[in-house]
Amino acid sequence: MNPVHPPVLVVGAGPVGLVAALTLLQNGISVRIIDKDPNPRNGQRGPGIWPRSLELFNFLNVSEVNDLGKPVPPIRSYEPGTLEPLKNSSMVPYMEPTPAIPFYAPKMMGQQLLDKFSCSVEMGTELRSFVQSDEGVTAVLAKNGILEAFDTKWIIGADGAKGVVRKQLGLTFLGETREDTRLVTGDIRLTGVGLDRVHWHRFGNFNERGLSLRPTDEIGEDGWQFFIYGHELDPTKIAKSEELVFETIASLIPTEITFNKLAWVSDFRANIRMVNKFSEGRVFVAGGIVHSPTGGQVCLYGTTDRTTHQFNLGWKLALVHKGLSDKSLLETYSAERLPVISEMLEMTTSILNKAITSGDVSIGRTPILFMLGINCRFSSIALDEFVAPVEGKPINAYGVLDEGHLEAGDRAPDAPHMLQVGCAESDVTTLFGLYRPWYHTILVFAPSLADATPILGALEICDKSVVRSAVVLPSLASVTPFASPDDLVLVDQEGYAYSAYLMEAGQTKVFVIRPDGVIGAIVHGAEGVKKYFSKIFLDA
Repeated sequence: MNPVHPPVLVVGAGPVGLVAALTLLQNGISVRIIDKDPNPRNGQRGPGIWPRSLELFNFLNVSEVNDLGKPVPPIRSYEPGTLEPLKNSSMVPYMEPTPAIPFYAPKMMGQQLLDKFSCSVEMGTELRSFVQSDEGVTAVLAKNGILEAFDTKWIIGADGAKGVVRKQLGLTFLGETREDTRLVTGDIRLTGVGLDRVHWHRFGNFNERGLSLRPTDEIGEDGWQFFIYGHELDPTKIAKSEELVFETIASLIPTEITFNKLAWVSDFRANIRMVNKFSEGRVFVAGGIVHSPTGGQVCLYGTTDRTTHQFNLGWKLALVHKGLSDKSLLETYSAERLPVISEMLEMTTSILNKAITSGDVSIGRTPILFMLGINCRFSSIALDEFVAPVEGKPINAYGVLDEGHLEAGDRAPDAPHMLQVGCAESDVTTLFGLYRPWYHTILVFAPSLADATPILGALEICDKSVVRSAVVLPSLASVTPFASPDDLVLVDQEGYAYSAYLMEAGQTKVFVIRPDGVIGAIVHGAEGVKKYFSKIFLDA
Protein backbone atom coordinates (compact mmCIF):
# COMPACT_ATOMS: atom_id res chain seq x y z
CA MET A 1 0.00 0.00 0.00
CA ASN A 2 1.39 3.35 -1.07
CA PRO A 3 1.73 5.47 2.08
CA VAL A 4 1.62 8.64 -0.03
CA HIS A 5 -1.99 7.94 -1.01
CA PRO A 6 -3.82 6.51 1.99
CA PRO A 7 -7.20 5.01 1.09
CA VAL A 8 -9.07 6.98 3.78
CA LEU A 9 -9.17 10.75 4.29
CA VAL A 10 -10.38 11.78 7.76
CA VAL A 11 -11.54 15.39 7.88
CA GLY A 12 -11.34 16.83 11.41
CA ALA A 13 -8.88 15.95 14.17
CA GLY A 14 -11.09 16.23 17.23
CA PRO A 15 -11.77 13.17 19.39
CA VAL A 16 -14.16 11.70 16.80
CA GLY A 17 -11.74 11.99 13.89
CA LEU A 18 -8.87 10.65 15.97
CA VAL A 19 -10.84 7.59 17.05
CA ALA A 20 -11.86 6.93 13.45
CA ALA A 21 -8.22 7.14 12.40
CA LEU A 22 -6.99 4.95 15.26
CA THR A 23 -9.58 2.27 14.54
CA LEU A 24 -8.61 2.12 10.88
CA LEU A 25 -4.89 2.12 11.64
CA GLN A 26 -5.31 -0.85 13.96
CA ASN A 27 -7.17 -2.57 11.14
CA GLY A 28 -4.13 -2.08 8.91
CA ILE A 29 -5.69 0.74 6.87
CA SER A 30 -3.52 3.84 6.44
CA VAL A 31 -5.23 7.20 6.77
CA ARG A 32 -4.60 10.84 6.07
CA ILE A 33 -6.13 13.07 8.73
CA ILE A 34 -6.46 16.82 8.27
CA ASP A 35 -7.79 19.72 10.33
CA LYS A 36 -8.39 23.27 9.18
CA ASP A 37 -7.21 24.79 12.47
CA PRO A 38 -3.50 25.73 12.36
CA ASN A 39 -2.85 24.27 15.84
CA PRO A 40 -4.43 21.54 17.97
CA ARG A 41 -7.26 22.86 20.08
CA ASN A 42 -6.45 23.28 23.72
CA GLY A 43 -8.92 23.08 26.56
CA GLN A 44 -12.26 21.48 27.32
CA ARG A 45 -14.61 20.86 24.39
CA GLY A 46 -16.99 18.00 25.07
CA PRO A 47 -14.64 16.59 27.74
CA GLY A 48 -16.92 13.90 29.15
CA ILE A 49 -15.87 10.31 28.49
CA TRP A 50 -18.57 7.91 29.62
CA PRO A 51 -18.13 4.26 30.62
CA ARG A 52 -18.85 2.76 27.20
CA SER A 53 -16.19 4.94 25.57
CA LEU A 54 -13.67 3.98 28.26
CA GLU A 55 -14.30 0.35 27.36
CA LEU A 56 -13.73 1.05 23.69
CA PHE A 57 -10.52 2.99 24.33
CA ASN A 58 -9.39 -0.10 26.23
CA PHE A 59 -10.08 -2.22 23.12
CA LEU A 60 -7.95 0.27 21.14
CA ASN A 61 -5.03 -0.31 23.52
CA VAL A 62 -5.21 3.27 24.78
CA SER A 63 -6.42 2.46 28.26
CA GLU A 64 -4.28 5.40 29.43
CA VAL A 65 -7.34 7.53 28.73
CA ASN A 66 -8.93 6.10 31.86
CA ASP A 67 -5.81 6.99 33.86
CA LEU A 68 -5.41 10.47 32.38
CA GLY A 69 -9.06 11.41 32.71
CA LYS A 70 -10.23 13.12 35.87
CA PRO A 71 -13.32 12.07 37.85
CA VAL A 72 -16.34 14.34 37.55
CA PRO A 73 -16.07 16.61 40.62
CA PRO A 74 -18.99 17.10 43.01
CA ILE A 75 -21.08 20.20 42.37
CA ARG A 76 -21.23 22.83 45.11
CA SER A 77 -24.01 25.40 44.99
CA TYR A 78 -23.98 28.56 47.11
CA GLU A 79 -26.43 30.76 48.94
CA PRO A 80 -27.27 33.75 46.70
CA GLY A 81 -24.63 36.45 46.86
CA THR A 82 -22.33 34.51 49.23
CA LEU A 83 -19.70 31.78 49.38
CA GLU A 84 -21.82 29.97 51.96
CA PRO A 85 -22.38 26.42 50.61
CA LEU A 86 -26.04 25.68 49.93
CA LYS A 87 -25.71 22.04 48.90
CA ASN A 88 -23.41 19.50 47.29
CA SER A 89 -24.72 17.35 44.46
CA SER A 90 -23.48 15.04 41.73
CA MET A 91 -23.64 15.63 38.01
CA VAL A 92 -23.73 11.86 37.43
CA PRO A 93 -24.87 8.96 39.61
CA TYR A 94 -22.05 7.07 41.30
CA MET A 95 -21.77 3.38 40.41
CA GLU A 96 -19.25 0.92 41.78
CA PRO A 97 -17.24 -1.01 39.15
CA THR A 98 -18.23 -4.66 38.80
CA PRO A 99 -16.57 -7.68 37.16
CA ALA A 100 -18.81 -7.22 34.12
CA ILE A 101 -18.46 -3.40 34.06
CA PRO A 102 -14.91 -2.42 35.01
CA PHE A 103 -15.22 1.22 33.85
CA TYR A 104 -18.26 2.52 35.70
CA ALA A 105 -17.00 6.04 36.54
CA PRO A 106 -17.19 8.74 33.82
CA LYS A 107 -14.00 10.72 33.27
CA MET A 108 -13.20 14.17 31.92
CA MET A 109 -10.21 15.32 29.91
CA GLY A 110 -9.21 18.00 27.43
CA GLN A 111 -8.87 17.22 23.74
CA GLN A 112 -5.14 17.66 23.59
CA LEU A 113 -4.68 14.60 25.81
CA LEU A 114 -6.35 12.53 23.10
CA ASP A 115 -4.07 14.02 20.48
CA LYS A 116 -1.03 12.15 21.84
CA PHE A 117 -2.57 8.86 20.72
CA SER A 118 -3.25 9.92 17.16
CA CYS A 119 -1.44 9.39 13.92
CA SER A 120 0.22 12.46 12.42
CA VAL A 121 -2.33 15.21 11.84
CA GLU A 122 -1.94 17.78 9.06
CA MET A 123 -2.97 20.99 10.77
CA GLY A 124 -3.99 24.06 8.78
CA THR A 125 -5.32 21.88 5.95
CA GLU A 126 -8.91 22.45 4.87
CA LEU A 127 -11.30 20.40 2.78
CA ARG A 128 -12.84 22.66 0.13
CA SER A 129 -14.86 20.18 -1.92
CA PHE A 130 -14.97 16.62 -3.20
CA VAL A 131 -16.31 14.57 -6.09
CA GLN A 132 -16.96 10.84 -5.76
CA SER A 133 -17.43 7.98 -8.20
CA ASP A 134 -17.90 4.22 -7.94
CA GLU A 135 -14.12 3.83 -7.70
CA GLY A 136 -13.08 6.58 -5.30
CA VAL A 137 -13.20 10.19 -4.18
CA THR A 138 -11.22 13.22 -5.33
CA ALA A 139 -10.93 15.86 -2.63
CA VAL A 140 -9.79 19.44 -3.09
CA LEU A 141 -7.66 20.51 -0.12
CA ALA A 142 -6.23 23.91 0.74
CA LYS A 143 -3.16 24.74 2.83
CA ASN A 144 -1.42 28.10 3.01
CA GLY A 145 -3.43 29.25 0.00
CA ILE A 146 -2.28 26.32 -2.16
CA LEU A 147 -4.89 23.93 -3.56
CA GLU A 148 -4.28 20.19 -3.84
CA ALA A 149 -6.34 17.51 -5.60
CA PHE A 150 -6.13 14.35 -3.47
CA ASP A 151 -7.38 10.99 -4.71
CA THR A 152 -8.60 8.57 -2.06
CA LYS A 153 -11.06 5.71 -1.71
CA TRP A 154 -13.14 6.93 1.23
CA ILE A 155 -13.80 10.11 3.24
CA ILE A 156 -14.89 10.27 6.88
CA GLY A 157 -16.21 13.70 7.80
CA ALA A 158 -15.54 14.55 11.44
CA ASP A 159 -15.62 18.29 10.73
CA GLY A 160 -18.77 19.06 12.69
CA ALA A 161 -22.37 19.93 11.96
CA LYS A 162 -21.32 23.03 9.98
CA GLY A 163 -18.57 21.19 8.11
CA VAL A 164 -18.04 20.81 4.38
CA VAL A 165 -18.77 17.06 4.31
CA ARG A 166 -22.36 17.22 5.60
CA LYS A 167 -23.20 20.28 3.53
CA GLN A 168 -21.82 18.93 0.26
CA LEU A 169 -23.58 15.59 0.73
CA GLY A 170 -26.80 17.59 1.05
CA LEU A 171 -27.85 15.81 4.23
CA THR A 172 -30.82 17.38 5.96
CA PHE A 173 -30.42 18.51 9.56
CA LEU A 174 -33.72 17.72 11.20
CA GLY A 175 -34.72 19.17 14.55
CA GLU A 176 -35.03 22.50 16.30
CA THR A 177 -32.96 25.42 17.56
CA ARG A 178 -34.06 26.99 20.84
CA GLU A 179 -32.94 30.57 20.63
CA ASP A 180 -34.08 31.19 24.21
CA THR A 181 -31.70 28.57 25.64
CA ARG A 182 -28.14 29.81 25.19
CA LEU A 183 -24.89 29.97 27.10
CA VAL A 184 -21.27 31.05 26.88
CA THR A 185 -18.54 28.47 27.46
CA GLY A 186 -14.77 28.37 27.33
CA ASP A 187 -11.57 27.87 29.29
CA ILE A 188 -10.15 30.57 31.52
CA ARG A 189 -7.29 31.00 33.95
CA LEU A 190 -8.23 32.75 37.17
CA THR A 191 -7.86 32.59 40.93
CA GLY A 192 -10.53 33.40 43.46
CA VAL A 193 -10.37 33.74 47.21
CA GLY A 194 -12.25 30.80 48.73
CA LEU A 195 -12.58 28.81 45.48
CA ASP A 196 -11.14 25.32 46.01
CA ARG A 197 -10.21 23.02 43.15
CA VAL A 198 -12.10 20.04 44.52
CA HIS A 199 -15.60 21.13 43.59
CA TRP A 200 -17.47 22.12 40.46
CA HIS A 201 -18.68 25.53 41.66
CA ARG A 202 -22.11 26.81 40.67
CA PHE A 203 -23.47 30.31 41.29
CA GLY A 204 -26.91 31.71 40.47
CA ASN A 205 -29.39 29.59 38.50
CA PHE A 206 -29.91 28.28 35.01
CA ASN A 207 -32.90 30.42 34.08
CA GLU A 208 -32.05 33.95 35.22
CA ARG A 209 -28.27 34.33 35.41
CA GLY A 210 -25.69 31.85 36.56
CA LEU A 211 -22.15 30.54 36.31
CA SER A 212 -20.42 27.21 36.73
CA LEU A 213 -16.66 26.73 37.12
CA ARG A 214 -15.03 23.32 36.84
CA PRO A 215 -11.31 23.05 37.67
CA THR A 216 -9.08 21.76 34.85
CA ASP A 217 -5.32 21.50 34.61
CA GLU A 218 -4.86 21.41 30.82
CA ILE A 219 -4.28 25.17 30.41
CA GLY A 220 -2.63 25.74 33.78
CA GLU A 221 -2.88 25.10 37.49
CA ASP A 222 -5.37 27.96 37.68
CA GLY A 223 -7.45 26.72 34.73
CA TRP A 224 -11.23 26.39 34.71
CA GLN A 225 -13.92 25.44 32.24
CA PHE A 226 -16.74 27.96 32.61
CA PHE A 227 -20.39 28.19 31.60
CA ILE A 228 -22.32 31.46 31.74
CA TYR A 229 -26.07 31.16 31.29
CA GLY A 230 -29.43 32.79 32.00
CA HIS A 231 -32.11 34.81 30.20
CA GLU A 232 -30.94 38.05 31.76
CA LEU A 233 -27.62 37.83 29.89
CA ASP A 234 -26.70 38.29 26.22
CA PRO A 235 -24.44 35.32 25.36
CA THR A 236 -23.56 36.54 21.87
CA LYS A 237 -22.43 39.92 23.14
CA ILE A 238 -20.48 38.43 26.05
CA ALA A 239 -18.68 35.90 23.84
CA LYS A 240 -17.36 38.66 21.59
CA SER A 241 -15.57 40.50 24.40
CA GLU A 242 -12.90 39.20 26.77
CA GLU A 243 -13.62 42.17 29.03
CA LEU A 244 -17.33 41.26 29.20
CA VAL A 245 -16.46 37.65 30.02
CA PHE A 246 -14.29 38.85 32.93
CA GLU A 247 -16.93 41.33 34.09
CA THR A 248 -19.75 38.79 33.97
CA ILE A 249 -17.82 36.14 35.87
CA ALA A 250 -16.72 38.68 38.48
CA SER A 251 -20.31 39.84 38.94
CA LEU A 252 -21.50 36.29 39.62
CA ILE A 253 -18.81 35.24 42.14
CA PRO A 254 -19.00 37.06 45.49
CA THR A 255 -15.26 37.04 46.13
CA GLU A 256 -12.07 38.67 44.91
CA ILE A 257 -11.13 37.35 41.46
CA THR A 258 -7.79 37.70 39.66
CA PHE A 259 -7.99 37.01 35.93
CA ASN A 260 -4.97 35.60 34.11
CA LYS A 261 -6.02 34.56 30.62
CA LEU A 262 -9.04 33.66 28.49
CA ALA A 263 -7.92 30.59 26.49
CA TRP A 264 -10.99 30.37 24.26
CA VAL A 265 -14.67 31.29 24.35
CA SER A 266 -17.78 30.52 22.32
CA ASP A 267 -21.51 31.06 22.60
CA PHE A 268 -23.69 28.00 22.42
CA ARG A 269 -27.41 27.58 21.80
CA ALA A 270 -29.72 24.61 22.27
CA ASN A 271 -29.62 22.84 18.90
CA ILE A 272 -31.45 19.53 18.97
CA ARG A 273 -30.80 18.14 15.51
CA MET A 274 -29.64 15.08 13.59
CA VAL A 275 -28.95 14.23 9.98
CA ASN A 276 -31.31 11.98 8.02
CA LYS A 277 -28.49 9.53 7.21
CA PHE A 278 -24.79 9.13 7.93
CA SER A 279 -23.33 8.21 4.55
CA GLU A 280 -23.65 8.66 0.84
CA GLY A 281 -21.58 6.44 -1.43
CA ARG A 282 -17.97 6.51 -0.29
CA VAL A 283 -18.37 9.43 2.09
CA PHE A 284 -19.41 9.14 5.74
CA VAL A 285 -20.47 11.63 8.39
CA ALA A 286 -18.94 10.87 11.77
CA GLY A 287 -20.90 13.50 13.70
CA GLY A 288 -24.17 14.62 12.26
CA ILE A 289 -25.85 15.43 15.59
CA VAL A 290 -25.95 18.37 17.94
CA HIS A 291 -27.22 18.33 21.51
CA SER A 292 -28.88 20.69 23.88
CA PRO A 293 -26.38 22.23 26.32
CA THR A 294 -27.76 20.43 29.37
CA GLY A 295 -29.16 17.45 27.51
CA GLY A 296 -25.60 17.01 26.37
CA GLN A 297 -24.68 16.87 30.05
CA VAL A 298 -23.52 20.50 29.83
CA CYS A 299 -21.46 19.75 26.73
CA LEU A 300 -20.08 16.57 28.26
CA TYR A 301 -21.80 14.17 25.96
CA GLY A 302 -20.49 14.19 22.43
CA THR A 303 -17.19 12.43 23.03
CA THR A 304 -18.93 9.21 23.97
CA ASP A 305 -21.66 8.84 21.39
CA ARG A 306 -19.72 9.76 18.30
CA THR A 307 -16.56 7.86 19.23
CA THR A 308 -18.50 4.64 19.86
CA HIS A 309 -19.99 4.87 16.39
CA GLN A 310 -16.55 5.28 14.83
CA PHE A 311 -15.75 1.80 16.09
CA ASN A 312 -18.91 0.67 14.32
CA LEU A 313 -17.81 2.25 11.05
CA GLY A 314 -14.10 1.48 11.30
CA TRP A 315 -14.16 -2.32 11.30
CA LYS A 316 -16.78 -2.47 8.57
CA LEU A 317 -14.93 -0.03 6.32
CA ALA A 318 -11.69 -1.97 6.85
CA LEU A 319 -13.28 -5.28 5.81
CA VAL A 320 -14.87 -3.75 2.73
CA HIS A 321 -11.67 -2.00 1.67
CA LYS A 322 -9.70 -5.24 2.07
CA GLY A 323 -12.19 -7.01 -0.18
CA LEU A 324 -13.32 -9.35 2.60
CA SER A 325 -16.86 -7.95 2.84
CA ASP A 326 -19.42 -6.63 0.39
CA LYS A 327 -19.96 -2.88 0.25
CA SER A 328 -23.52 -3.43 1.47
CA LEU A 329 -22.09 -4.03 4.97
CA LEU A 330 -21.47 -0.28 5.16
CA GLU A 331 -25.21 0.37 4.95
CA THR A 332 -25.53 -1.00 8.48
CA TYR A 333 -23.51 1.97 9.81
CA SER A 334 -26.46 4.32 9.30
CA ALA A 335 -29.06 1.63 9.99
CA GLU A 336 -27.58 0.81 13.40
CA ARG A 337 -26.85 4.39 14.35
CA LEU A 338 -30.05 6.27 13.47
CA PRO A 339 -32.35 4.64 16.07
CA VAL A 340 -29.75 5.18 18.80
CA ILE A 341 -29.35 8.86 17.97
CA SER A 342 -33.08 9.44 17.68
CA GLU A 343 -33.79 7.96 21.12
CA MET A 344 -30.77 9.68 22.63
CA LEU A 345 -31.97 13.11 21.50
CA GLU A 346 -35.38 12.44 23.05
CA MET A 347 -33.71 11.57 26.34
CA THR A 348 -31.29 14.50 26.39
CA THR A 349 -34.07 16.92 25.42
CA SER A 350 -36.06 15.64 28.38
CA ILE A 351 -33.08 16.46 30.62
CA LEU A 352 -32.91 19.95 29.12
CA ASN A 353 -36.60 20.55 29.76
CA LYS A 354 -36.24 19.45 33.39
CA ALA A 355 -33.23 21.77 33.82
CA ILE A 356 -35.21 24.70 32.45
CA THR A 357 -38.20 23.93 34.67
CA SER A 358 -36.18 23.41 37.85
CA GLY A 359 -33.26 25.76 37.21
CA ASP A 360 -30.94 22.88 38.19
CA VAL A 361 -28.70 21.44 35.44
CA SER A 362 -28.01 18.28 37.43
CA ILE A 363 -31.65 17.18 37.45
CA GLY A 364 -32.73 14.09 35.51
CA ARG A 365 -29.48 12.20 35.15
CA THR A 366 -29.58 8.42 35.57
CA PRO A 367 -27.20 5.55 34.70
CA ILE A 368 -28.80 5.34 31.25
CA LEU A 369 -26.35 8.12 30.33
CA PHE A 370 -23.46 5.65 30.72
CA MET A 371 -24.60 4.18 27.37
CA LEU A 372 -24.06 0.59 28.51
CA GLY A 373 -27.58 -0.36 27.45
CA ILE A 374 -27.24 0.90 23.87
CA ASN A 375 -27.88 -1.98 21.49
CA CYS A 376 -28.45 -2.96 17.87
CA ARG A 377 -30.65 -6.00 18.46
CA PHE A 378 -32.70 -4.76 15.51
CA SER A 379 -29.73 -4.89 13.09
CA SER A 380 -29.98 -6.95 9.92
CA ILE A 381 -26.61 -8.55 10.73
CA ALA A 382 -27.44 -9.57 14.31
CA LEU A 383 -28.25 -13.27 14.83
CA ASP A 384 -29.69 -14.79 18.00
CA GLU A 385 -30.84 -18.42 17.92
CA PHE A 386 -32.09 -18.23 21.51
CA VAL A 387 -34.57 -15.36 21.02
CA ALA A 388 -37.71 -15.81 18.95
CA PRO A 389 -38.36 -12.89 16.59
CA VAL A 390 -41.37 -10.76 17.50
CA GLU A 391 -43.04 -8.77 14.75
CA GLY A 392 -43.53 -5.12 15.65
CA LYS A 393 -41.26 -5.33 18.68
CA PRO A 394 -40.16 -1.83 19.84
CA ILE A 395 -36.53 -1.10 18.96
CA ASN A 396 -35.49 0.54 22.27
CA ALA A 397 -31.96 1.12 20.94
CA TYR A 398 -30.98 3.50 23.75
CA GLY A 399 -31.98 1.13 26.48
CA VAL A 400 -31.31 0.79 30.19
CA LEU A 401 -28.69 -1.84 30.93
CA ASP A 402 -30.34 -5.05 32.16
CA GLU A 403 -27.66 -7.47 33.31
CA GLY A 404 -30.30 -10.18 33.65
CA HIS A 405 -30.98 -10.22 29.92
CA LEU A 406 -28.51 -10.62 27.04
CA GLU A 407 -29.21 -10.73 23.31
CA ALA A 408 -27.28 -10.44 20.07
CA GLY A 409 -26.76 -6.71 19.49
CA ASP A 410 -26.01 -5.98 23.16
CA ARG A 411 -22.74 -4.80 24.64
CA ALA A 412 -20.43 -7.74 25.44
CA PRO A 413 -19.71 -7.87 29.21
CA ASP A 414 -16.26 -8.25 30.73
CA ALA A 415 -15.10 -10.98 33.12
CA PRO A 416 -11.82 -10.92 35.10
CA HIS A 417 -9.64 -13.60 36.69
CA MET A 418 -9.69 -15.92 33.69
CA LEU A 419 -7.09 -18.69 33.94
CA GLN A 420 -5.37 -19.63 30.70
CA VAL A 421 -4.60 -23.31 30.15
CA GLY A 422 -3.15 -25.12 27.18
CA CYS A 423 -0.35 -24.24 24.83
CA ALA A 424 -1.54 -21.03 23.19
CA GLU A 425 0.62 -18.06 24.12
CA SER A 426 -1.40 -15.23 25.60
CA ASP A 427 -1.35 -13.00 28.65
CA VAL A 428 -5.13 -12.55 28.59
CA THR A 429 -6.78 -12.67 32.02
CA THR A 430 -10.03 -10.84 31.17
CA LEU A 431 -12.54 -11.17 28.36
CA PHE A 432 -12.01 -7.51 27.50
CA GLY A 433 -8.37 -8.44 26.96
CA LEU A 434 -9.53 -10.59 24.03
CA TYR A 435 -11.58 -7.98 22.20
CA ARG A 436 -9.83 -5.81 19.64
CA PRO A 437 -11.12 -3.64 16.77
CA TRP A 438 -9.54 -5.65 13.96
CA TYR A 439 -11.10 -9.08 14.49
CA HIS A 440 -14.22 -10.92 15.57
CA THR A 441 -13.87 -13.03 18.72
CA ILE A 442 -15.69 -16.36 18.94
CA LEU A 443 -16.34 -17.38 22.55
CA VAL A 444 -17.27 -21.05 22.89
CA PHE A 445 -18.83 -21.66 26.31
CA ALA A 446 -18.89 -25.41 26.90
CA PRO A 447 -19.01 -27.82 29.88
CA SER A 448 -15.77 -29.43 28.74
CA LEU A 449 -13.10 -29.12 26.10
CA ALA A 450 -14.48 -32.24 24.44
CA ASP A 451 -17.81 -30.44 23.91
CA ALA A 452 -16.05 -27.46 22.37
CA THR A 453 -13.64 -29.35 20.08
CA PRO A 454 -16.12 -30.14 17.25
CA ILE A 455 -17.16 -26.49 17.09
CA LEU A 456 -13.55 -25.32 16.95
CA GLY A 457 -12.75 -27.86 14.24
CA ALA A 458 -15.61 -26.67 12.06
CA LEU A 459 -14.36 -23.09 12.39
CA GLU A 460 -10.79 -23.83 11.28
CA ILE A 461 -11.64 -22.40 7.86
CA CYS A 462 -12.08 -18.91 9.32
CA ASP A 463 -9.51 -16.29 8.34
CA LYS A 464 -7.32 -15.97 11.45
CA SER A 465 -6.43 -12.37 10.57
CA VAL A 466 -10.01 -11.25 11.20
CA VAL A 467 -11.44 -14.03 13.40
CA ARG A 468 -10.09 -15.35 16.71
CA SER A 469 -11.59 -17.98 18.98
CA ALA A 470 -11.43 -18.95 22.65
CA VAL A 471 -13.01 -21.66 24.74
CA VAL A 472 -14.48 -20.63 28.09
CA LEU A 473 -14.83 -23.49 30.56
CA PRO A 474 -16.51 -23.55 33.97
CA SER A 475 -14.28 -23.53 37.03
CA LEU A 476 -14.48 -27.27 37.69
CA ALA A 477 -14.08 -28.45 34.10
CA SER A 478 -11.44 -30.94 33.03
CA VAL A 479 -8.97 -29.25 30.67
CA THR A 480 -7.18 -32.26 29.11
CA PRO A 481 -6.60 -33.29 26.41
CA PHE A 482 -6.20 -30.00 24.56
CA ALA A 483 -7.99 -29.47 21.29
CA SER A 484 -5.08 -27.80 19.51
CA PRO A 485 -1.86 -26.03 20.45
CA ASP A 486 -3.33 -22.89 18.86
CA ASP A 487 -6.61 -22.84 20.76
CA LEU A 488 -6.96 -20.36 23.59
CA VAL A 489 -8.63 -22.10 26.51
CA LEU A 490 -9.76 -20.07 29.51
CA VAL A 491 -11.11 -21.38 32.78
CA ASP A 492 -13.65 -19.13 34.46
CA GLN A 493 -12.13 -19.52 37.92
CA GLU A 494 -14.62 -17.41 39.83
CA GLY A 495 -17.67 -17.76 37.60
CA TYR A 496 -17.73 -14.14 36.42
CA ALA A 497 -17.92 -15.00 32.71
CA TYR A 498 -20.64 -17.60 33.15
CA SER A 499 -22.62 -15.15 35.27
CA ALA A 500 -22.25 -12.16 32.92
CA TYR A 501 -23.10 -14.21 29.82
CA LEU A 502 -26.04 -15.88 31.62
CA MET A 503 -24.76 -19.41 31.06
CA GLU A 504 -26.54 -22.36 32.64
CA ALA A 505 -24.73 -25.43 33.99
CA GLY A 506 -24.03 -28.03 31.32
CA GLN A 507 -24.99 -25.67 28.49
CA THR A 508 -23.03 -25.11 25.27
CA LYS A 509 -23.44 -21.72 23.65
CA VAL A 510 -21.36 -19.68 21.20
CA PHE A 511 -21.04 -15.88 21.30
CA VAL A 512 -19.52 -13.98 18.38
CA ILE A 513 -18.16 -10.64 19.55
CA ARG A 514 -17.82 -7.97 16.88
CA PRO A 515 -14.70 -5.81 16.64
CA ASP A 516 -16.62 -2.95 18.29
CA GLY A 517 -17.35 -5.00 21.42
CA VAL A 518 -20.96 -5.76 20.45
CA ILE A 519 -22.38 -9.28 20.49
CA GLY A 520 -22.97 -10.05 16.83
CA ALA A 521 -24.40 -13.53 17.34
CA ILE A 522 -25.51 -15.96 20.04
CA VAL A 523 -25.84 -19.42 18.52
CA HIS A 524 -25.86 -23.12 19.32
CA GLY A 525 -22.74 -24.10 17.39
CA ALA A 526 -20.61 -23.86 14.27
CA GLU A 527 -23.51 -23.71 11.81
CA GLY A 528 -24.86 -20.65 13.56
CA VAL A 529 -21.45 -18.99 13.46
CA LYS A 530 -21.22 -19.67 9.71
CA LYS A 531 -24.71 -18.23 9.22
CA TYR A 532 -23.68 -15.05 11.03
CA PHE A 533 -20.43 -14.73 9.08
CA SER A 534 -22.37 -15.13 5.82
CA LYS A 535 -23.83 -11.72 6.67
CA ILE A 536 -20.33 -10.27 7.18
CA PHE A 537 -17.79 -11.94 4.88
CA LEU A 538 -17.92 -12.58 1.13
CA ASP A 539 -16.45 -16.10 1.30
CA ALA A 540 -18.21 -17.35 4.43
